[in-house]
Amino acid sequence: MSASPQAQAPAKASFKFPFWAQIVAGLALGVLFGWIARSQDVSWLKTTLEQVGDIFIQLLKLAVAPLVFFAILVSITNLRKVNNAARLASRTLLWFMITSLIAVGIGLAIGLLTDPGAGTGLTPADGKEPKRHGSWIDFLTGIVPKDIVTPFTELNVLQIVFLAAVAGIAALQLGAKAQPVLNLAESVLELLQKALWWVIRLAPIGTVGLIGTAIASYGWDLIGKYATFTADIYIGCALVMFGVYPLLLATVAKVNPLQFFKGAWPAIQLAFVSRSSVGTMPVTQKVTERLGVPKAYASFSVPFGATTKMDGCAAIYPALAAIFIANIFDVQLGIKEYLLIAFVSVVGSAATAGLTGATVMLTLTLSTLGLPLAGVGLLMAIDPILDMMRTATNVAGQAVVPVLVSAREGILDKEAYAAASSSPLDEATAAQPAPVAVAA
Repeated sequence: MSASPQAQAPAKASFKFPFWAQIVAGLALGVLFGWIARSQDVSWLKTTLEQVGDIFIQLLKLAVAPLVFFAILVSITNLRKVNNAARLASRTLLWFMITSLIAVGIGLAIGLLTDPGAGTGLTPADGKEPKRHGSWIDFLTGIVPKDIVTPFTELNVLQIVFLAAVAGIAALQLGAKAQPVLNLAESVLELLQKALWWVIRLAPIGTVGLIGTAIASYGWDLIGKYATFTADIYIGCALVMFGVYPLLLATVAKVNPLQFFKGAWPAIQLAFVSRSSVGTMPVTQKVTERLGVPKAYASFSVPFGATTKMDGCAAIYPALAAIFIANIFDVQLGIKEYLLIAFVSVVGSAATAGLTGATVMLTLTLSTLGLPLAGVGLLMAIDPILDMMRTATNVAGQAVVPVLVSAREGILDKEAYAAASSSPLDEATAAQPAPVAVAA
């Protein structure tokens, strides 16, 4: 007697190539092809790798503007479904600030211990002023857009967040009258997330192009000049991601940190490849919900975090970069400057906006400290390699904080947390678990 389709399903699923393995395979192929393109001077291969990587990033960016707008709009209006919404929002912001302060402290400590700019052979003449600047005046005046269209055409995420927040608050004030608009917004958001899932499934191919381009363009010689600085970034991010976050999960949330990484790893690895917190946002929200965070709260905290929570790009990186540039330009930093770096990391992190790169945040930090903006040019060549680890740390923090807050408020589903282990991409078509009820 032949086996039923139900009986055959598990055997078929066991041969499925998991998404994390596809990413690892993409990394390996990217390194191999990049090395071949550089060592053998294969120009067509380098061009192909660059085009593949660019297309993948462009597809992610294509959805950024509408995704951010509708995600923030829906997340704000979803707060009405949550008891103690104001308390949850304030606790989320508080933990964002606490973890950012810890991260910038680690970045400063590593920088002071290693002097990353010393012995590099680089000089101020090697730097050039970046095209994109960040200053407090630009930051504050740049929040409010001059019109509705420009923020979307120029991909100014901070202004898009402002428009979405205004629309969300207005919708809450209107109540039932705004429901048709909210229904449309929720439908559009689901459509965007569905389309972005298709792009995310291309991540293994995009990985080959992005990693291959990095190796083919920069090689290991360039990395050698920035060896200390690169190591500092990776070590600092690793200490936050695998040291600070697990410690907070174990002591504050009182949950198993290893289980967190089992559940959150799909988002972390995609962030590493894509270098975009916003592009990773649908995966981050899905893994956060599967870690037991109530859906109504996750739909607020994750989009909010994707545009403002940047421990890698806005805390560790600018702290180390400021010390690196001060070393090159022979500028002495004191206690006042270190406190300013900590202040900027907490208050100005929204300037990074969840996109690839952290140039605006770095220039904001340098202008606050009075350091030469030409120092940014020293770091641009190595930036893609640094940005992978920075973004992975960002996304890990964006998932950790909702777990911490949910656990502290008694709304974390501990059973769902303990069971979270599968990749959302492997089970994209599976039935979703029922939303967790939020207690008063």
